[in-house]
Order: sequence, then C-alpha cells, then structure tokens
Amino acid sequence: MGDDVVVQEDEIQAYDDGTVARVRILEVPESDQYPDGVKYAFHYGVAGAEDPIIRFDNHHGPHELHIAGQVLEIEFDGLQPLYQAWRAALPPEKRIEW
Repeated sequence: MGDDVVVQEDEIQAYDDGTVARVRILEVPESDQYPDGVKYAFHYGVAGAEDPIIRFDNHHGPHELHIAGQVLEIEFDGLQPLYQAWRAALPPEKRIEW
C-alpha cells in the first residue's frame, strides 16, 4: 500500500461453520476510480468460495452489491447505510459481533 492510503478499518472474523466476515475501509486519494476518496468492502461468505454470500464494495471503482452470484451496481449514499444493510443481512447470531 502506498503512503497515500490510510487503513480506516480492517476487521475479519472466521466462524466455525466455515464462513468469514470482513469489513475493510481505506482512505485513498480522490481519483476518477475513487471520487469519494474511499475504497471499501463489507464481505460475508464461505471461506475460499468464488462468490460471496453478500458483499458491498467498490473494488473496481463502481459501487456494487454481490449477492446470489450476481453483481449489481448500486447508489452510494455513504458507508453507514451500506454497513447497516450488510450487517442486517448477516445471520442474527453473527450480527452481535459487528
């Protein structure tokens, strides 16, 4: 990572059932790819699986929701609404940790 990238949050939790949850938020220089100056991923899925159960990210620039093997472009109204939607999609027993 370059000196101009700041890790705001990077937490990961592996569960006994083989799933993993991760929240990663990076402050990055504003650019055409990241006009908001943030790169993020809210991920929940089976460890090592090709597709997540649910994931919000802007890894390639556009804000996306990955769900049920589909990738949907979404509106970005800030990190908090995305985090809340991601957390609500977690199994209830796992929400407590987030």
